[in-house]
Amino acid sequence: MRELFTTILAPNASIMTGDGTNTIVLGGGIEGATVIDPGSEDQAHLEAIIRAGESRGGIRRVLITHGHPDHQDGAEALCRMLNVYVYAFSRIGAPCTDEELRDGMIIPAGNDTLRTLHTPGHRFDHLCFLLEKERILFAGDLLAGSGTVVIAPPEGDMLDYLRSLERLQSLDLKEIVPAHGPRITDPQERLAMYIQHRLQREQQILATLCLQPAGCNLMFIVQQIYRDVDPQLHPVAAQSVTAHLLKLEREGRVKHDHNDHWRPLS
Repeated sequence: MRELFTTILAPNASIMTGDGTNTIVLGGGIEGATVIDPGSEDQAHLEAIIRAGESRGGIRRVLITHGHPDHQDGAEALCRMLNVYVYAFSRIGAPCTDEELRDGMIIPAGNDTLRTLHTPGHRFDHLCFLLEKERILFAGDLLAGSGTVVIAPPEGDMLDYLRSLERLQSLDLKEIVPAHGPRITDPQERLAMYIQHRLQREQQILATLCLQPAGCNLMFIVQQIYRDVDPQLHPVAAQSVTAHLLKLEREGRVKHDHNDHWRPLS
């Protein structure tokens, strides 16, 4: 029996993408196959996607989870080769988009259907795609197969991110397929772990600020919290710490002053 979907690893490995982006090919039949996140303009990668689609009756559409380059880079070239449309949440987020998708839209997927879920946080235009009968979620960068994901303002928003994770907790999921790393076979446990991790990080930030009531800058906070992390990675960590601080500021729990210092509010 043919697999429900084919995963093709894009050749775009990096410190931010791990081994690369998981390009998904699924569906088939009279409605044709669907590609999620082409990922790379590499010709061999695009040809592998086309071959996988041909085994499913031909590719009819390309979906983008969000507009970061490692997810959409191959979309325009692939669609020129196939004369098909690109679908994403926003042309602002992904300029290659032909048609925008709203939350809750249904896309054919062989004997199943994909439902779009707008899940902002990692980026404002982030979508997940739920294969409804099989209860498999194609999660883009909302979760990773190992480790956690970076929330980088201004595109990323920690409050939105936590709300998106909580939304997924309400779904009866069998499996999560992230854009980076292996499949997640314990979806609810992983979602709970992600939320707990973010809340623990938030408490670490608040504890650091409480020890510096006169205020401290961002990199001081990062150095205190990420003491066991290679300092070369501190600039990346600073992005997520900034996202936490902006969330806490919105909630009236911290204040950012003109000296670029953060301090706690009682």
